[in-house]
Amino acid sequence: MPPTRRSLLTAFLAIPALPIVNLRQAAAQRRPLPPTPACGSNRDLTLARTAGPFYKPDAPLRHELFADSPDGERITLAGYVLDADCRPLANSLVEIWHADDTGAYDTRGFRLRAHQFTDANGRWWFATIVPARYTGRTRHYHLRVQRRGGGLLTTQLFFPSEPANARDGLYSDALLLDIRNTADGKFGRFDFVV
Repeated sequence: MPPTRRSLLTAFLAIPALPIVNLRQAAAQRRPLPPTPACGSNRDLTLARTAGPFYKPDAPLRHELFADSPDGERITLAGYVLDADCRPLANSLVEIWHADDTGAYDTRGFRLRAHQFTDANGRWWFATIVPARYTGRTRHYHLRVQRRGGGLLTTQLFFPSEPANARDGLYSDALLLDIRNTADGKFGRFDFVV
């Protein structure tokens, strides 16, 4: 039986922050995805992308968004916020907003919108849904990340093997989520380097 999203999140939260480089190497050997921007030797920062027309300030502080669209396919997104030397960045802001399971954004309230701060080990996570594709765009999440005292990164994360990726002008292989299917939905991983 495959693991659950909760078991993967629990395992992720139990991982100490120090061996992130080794985790990246293991993930690269396990999955044939292009690597996300890595800290360390190449010092590449996560790519910026537009916020789009649907950004709204003052999203609530929370991890759980699934109840906002209970008919959607469940996914847990998780990762680290790191500096260019692979050091985890505690208390970094991570904000998310995305379309629902019909491809619509909530422009009146805060459905599928949230923010949080990374824990002492630089970890973040959201339990949400897989957004629908909508006209002109591939499936994606919008995120803003800001380390304490640092600049604001606005970007988007994408799904591997989506047919519309190649036609989306904002898509980049460097912004692909590492997705695993679980017994109760999907688990997506991405580490921001800011």
